[in-house]
Parts: sequence; C-alpha cells; structure tokens
Amino acid sequence: MVLDKNLWPEIVDASLVESFPVLTADESAQVCVIGGGYTGLSSAIHLAEKGYSVVLLESKIIGSGGSGRNVGYVNAGTWATPEDLNKYLGETQGEILTEALGAAPALVWKTIDRLGIDAQDVRAGNLHMGHNAEGEADVDNRYRQFSSRGVDCEVLTGSKCLEYCGTKAIKKALLDRRAGTINPYAYVTGLAKAAKNLGVRIYEHTPVKSIVKSDGAWQVQTETNSVTADKVIIGTNAYTEGEWTDILKSIYFVGYYQIATEPMSGDPEADKVMPYRTGSWDTRLALSTFRRDKDDRVLLGTVGFHEGKESLYVSWANSVLKKYYPELAPKAKWQYRWSGRFGFTQDHIMRVFEPAPGIVTATAYNGRGITTGTMMGKCFAEYLDTDRREAIPLPFKTMEESEISMRGMRSGLYDAGIALYHAGQILKIVS
Repeated sequence: MVLDKNLWPEIVDASLVESFPVLTADESAQVCVIGGGYTGLSSAIHLAEKGYSVVLLESKIIGSGGSGRNVGYVNAGTWATPEDLNKYLGETQGEILTEALGAAPALVWKTIDRLGIDAQDVRAGNLHMGHNAEGEADVDNRYRQFSSRGVDCEVLTGSKCLEYCGTKAIKKALLDRRAGTINPYAYVTGLAKAAKNLGVRIYEHTPVKSIVKSDGAWQVQTETNSVTADKVIIGTNAYTEGEWTDILKSIYFVGYYQIATEPMSGDPEADKVMPYRTGSWDTRLALSTFRRDKDDRVLLGTVGFHEGKESLYVSWANSVLKKYYPELAPKAKWQYRWSGRFGFTQDHIMRVFEPAPGIVTATAYNGRGITTGTMMGKCFAEYLDTDRREAIPLPFKTMEESEISMRGMRSGLYDAGIALYHAGQILKIVS
C-alpha cells in the first residue's frame, strides 16, 4: 500500500531537527523575516552573521512548505536558457542573472559545509536527458550556451550515456557538474538549526495577519502579538497564506508529484538507475524526474497534483518506469507519494519586489527553489545591509506589471492539461 506521506522527513534523524515555540509576546528586532523556507532562513543567517537582530515567523513548521517536500535538485540557472534570459531582460541584465544563478549551487554546497548541515548531499552533477530528437537538439543547444560561458558540463552519448543514465531509452544527456542532489527537508531544517545557533529567534505556528507602518517602524501583526522591525523580508513565495500581501498575484501554482519505491539496496536493476546518484529529468513537455535517496529508493517525479487523481499518477509512474527501466518495473513496490507546489511564470524568471521602503520579497522560483532561495536570501541580506542595488541580480518589479490575470483558472487548466498528457503517456498516445 502506498503511503500518502512526504518521504524526506522520514529519512532524517529526528534528533537533528529543532522545534520552535509559538510567538506569545510582542518582539522587536532590526529585521523581521516572514517564512521559514530557503529564502527566509538564508536571509536570517546572513543577516545574523552581519550582526543584525532577527526574528523569523513561520506559519506552520519549518519544512512544511515547498522547502521540505521538493525533488531535492541543486540546479544552476533557470528553466530558461541564458539566451532566453538575454531576450527577456536584455543582454547585460540577462548575463548578470545567468552568472549569479550559475554560482548558486556552489553557494549551497558552501552553506552546507560551513554550517555543518547533514543534507544527505551528493555532488556528482545532474543530468538533462533528451527523450527524442527534439529533446536531443535541446541538449545540444544548452551545451553550446553553457560551455561558451565556461560551465563545467559534458554531452554524454553512447556507452557513457548508458553508464550514467542506466537506460537504453536515452541516447543523449547533458551532465552539469555544478549541480547535485540533497534531502530538501534535511537542508531546510539544518538551516533553521544554524540560524538558531546564530541568535535568530524563530517562531513556528505563527502566521502573519498584516504589516503596517507605525511610528517609523514596521509592525508585523500575528493573531495575538506583533514584531516591531526596521525592515522586513517576505520569503513565503508559493506558500503565502492570507490576504496581507499581494505577492501571490505574480504567480500561478503548478503542482509537483513524487513517488518512491521501497528501499532497493543491492538490487542489480535498481542499481542501474542513476548509479552515480545524479538527479535527472527528461525533456518532455511534462518532464519526468529520476533519482535515488540515501536508502536506495528509486524516486520518480513529474508536474501535476495527484490529489483526486491517485490512480492516474500511480499508473503514470508504472508506465514511465517500464519505459525507462523495464527490468526494474515488475519488482518495484511503491512506498511513499506526495505533492507540493511551486510558483510559476510563463517566462520562467523570478520576480523581485520592494513593496515599500524596507520591505523586500521574491516570487516565481519556477521549481529552482533550493539554489534560487539560498542565493536570494544572501542577496536580500546584502541589500538591506548596504542599500546597494547591485546586490540583487535583477531589477525590482511592480505588482502592477507582474500581476497574472485569471491565475486560479490558469493553474486549474494547466493541471488538467498535465493530467491529460500523463493519460496519453499511459495509453502510449504520447511517446
């Protein structure tokens, strides 16, 4: 029987995970951070290291949102290619963002090392697998753009592609050696523990109700208390709740589904799946992801919410596993399944806002939250400390120019379309 439960907390030593109190009295700090994900915790850590007093408010518990349930890929860049970024942002700004996000995996690895986080990390690179001729052309195009910018990457074909991917269904893949995998829950809870050790005051089960200016300072109001701060960072992104901010208007939700087998240590067929523990994804319109965890489970993932469509998504997983790893499929027994969501935009570019002087926020990480959130946290800390606009690698947007019309309808139609695509895969209508 498949458990409807997020795998990642189940394979983290509970003694390593801190719990935090509810805010029950008024507080004051130089900076109030809202949201205990990668952006919020990275901001808090970098500010605390600069000597700032910081209070962080999390509406549920650390790791309950996207930061604790995503696929765990430490990827560079965005879904958009560098040339696409240049087209959208202009060459100068596009190259600045490409360089910043290209360095983001190294920032994650450095953060893990210097803070002593057991993130179950594997730094073997990640694979972008061309699933057909068009996908292989995309692999070649990305290699051309990456290698011309000095990226350590390689196009794999022939026996080397088979060695890394473990499937005959893929003939060409791009290995990006900057990248790798982590347990996302282990990373985010490790960040929280490090933040606490640096003096950050963290409160869980403390949702924000409003932010108002009073006597020259910001009052971050909760149900019963408030935090008075000079500056505020909003790091809630796709898990923003309530009507106290408009940032959700800049994104629409896309679901991400994952399903994991039971541990398969020593199984020769399971050992063929990403034998170097790379993360991977194919070039399909509705991509498929493949990775292993520390206990040798095989994990598959794809876009879409599975709730209410459980049978469809299990059938999808069986179909994809049979296509890529036919010898493994009859033996695999599914153990966990879960979904999360991320903030999506059509151009795959994040948005950065300064809603008022002293308040900053970012949205639309488009599925690249580990690296982008860690990087943006550092950037926000630098910006609030120095007022240097160059600390943030892309321009601020206004909500008016970023608002997405009919975002709820877009999300629903997108999810319905993805479900039809997966049904087509199962029926072999979609190759």
